[in-house]
Amino acid sequence: MSSITIIAIAKEAREEHLPLLIEADPNEALVKEYLHHGDLFIIKREQRIIGVSLFTFPKPRTVELKNIAIKSTIRNQGYGKAVIQQATDLYKQRGYQEMIVGTANSSIDNIAFYQKLGFRLVDIEPDFFINYPMPLYENGIPTRDRLIFVKRI
Repeated sequence: MSSITIIAIAKEAREEHLPLLIEADPNEALVKEYLHHGDLFIIKREQRIIGVSLFTFPKPRTVELKNIAIKSTIRNQGYGKAVIQQATDLYKQRGYQEMIVGTANSSIDNIAFYQKLGFRLVDIEPDFFINYPMPLYENGIPTRDRLIFVKRI
């Protein structure tokens, strides 16, 4: 795997990255609500954009990975892990103490991914996804609940 770089994007340049963010969260209205909050980074490899990630700050000393999307043609090659590691280092230097992330109960690969990176399940938000525009299913499982994971940084 080639090394990656994360580069902060100004609020006025964020709209162009909306399609990739929607790949990770199909609720376009919700993505548009948080698009201009927090820090949006493009993920570059060899001068090409391969993804985006967005981090928000729900409470003091806590950073939330709100959205991460790697282009579908190059997923599962370690880029998401590298992004989270770089972001962890950055936010730790800025004085943050924990990183949280939420994912769907049906996102089996995401659940395993976050646990391999040291995140621990701490909460469940029942029925978080039932108001999405259309019913969602992953791995043959109805997407209903949001699982919240946390990692000390």
